[in-house]
Amino acid sequence: MALALVFPGQGAQSVGMGRDLAEAYPDARAVFDEVDEALGESLSATIWSGDADTLTLTANAQPALMATSLAAVRALEAEGFDLSRAAMVAGHSLGEYSALAAAGALTVSDAARLLRLRGKAMQEAVPVGEGAMAALLGLDFAAATDVAERAAQGDVCRAANDNDPSQVVISGHRQAVERAVDLAKEAGAKRAVMLPVSAPFHCDLMQHAAERMAGALNEVRIAVPCVPVVANVTAAPVQDPEEIRRLLVDQVTGAVRWRESVARMAADGIDEIWEVGAGKALSGMVRRIDRSISTRTVGTPDEVRAAMETGE
Repeated sequence: MALALVFPGQGAQSVGMGRDLAEAYPDARAVFDEVDEALGESLSATIWSGDADTLTLTANAQPALMATSLAAVRALEAEGFDLSRAAMVAGHSLGEYSALAAAGALTVSDAARLLRLRGKAMQEAVPVGEGAMAALLGLDFAAATDVAERAAQGDVCRAANDNDPSQVVISGHRQAVERAVDLAKEAGAKRAVMLPVSAPFHCDLMQHAAERMAGALNEVRIAVPCVPVVANVTAAPVQDPEEIRRLLVDQVTGAVRWRESVARMAADGIDEIWEVGAGKALSGMVRRIDRSISTRTVGTPDEVRAAMETGE
């Protein structure tokens, strides 16, 4: 079987995530310690015993989810897993940074600092209330794109996350996204709902954030990852450090092409995917994209041990 590891994006966070990994595996605890040191604060305290609203703040959720994902990777490694066993890795939005850190292209400290800046920059790019996102359920990407284009009417409105064949997230100016919700229902969407997010991610309104990330990424060393990383904006594997740097900038305003990314992994022979870190949303998406791919979540000590027992 050919294995890929995938890493979750924003929305997977929950208070207490990763604490059992840190308690069971010293190397997992060391990841949280490294992130705390990199950020100059105890983000781990926020993750494990803070309130949900504080953890959900974009600037906290992004490095917190990366820390939890990398803690799970270290737990796997402590049980004897070698990342070179994976044929490729990928991550959803911020999860791409987790994938890059897991593959050795970024240090955990650099990934934490970049994600803290990314979260702040994305939050500050658009005044609160001006932007919005909505999930369109039951429309494919082409239909969702058509709805977004008709709803724009001079505003920004675009398909931002192509998650699976029946779930597309749109992003842009609030009034345009609200128009798109109405149009989507008329177009036959099973549901079209506004999302409780703080900014309109992955659209042209994030241009200022992309510029800030370009400056920060220019100051960071990116190594060749030990396995190919499937990039969000191209849905294709990449290993060249300078291309990775450019694609991470493009990712801020570009669409997350998750459906195509999973399809590409399947075409390249991947038949098993482990979702590493918090939550299980990506596993559901994978099953809706290609039911021939087996999935498992790896986010607790029991799941780590089960993965190693069945994967040997």
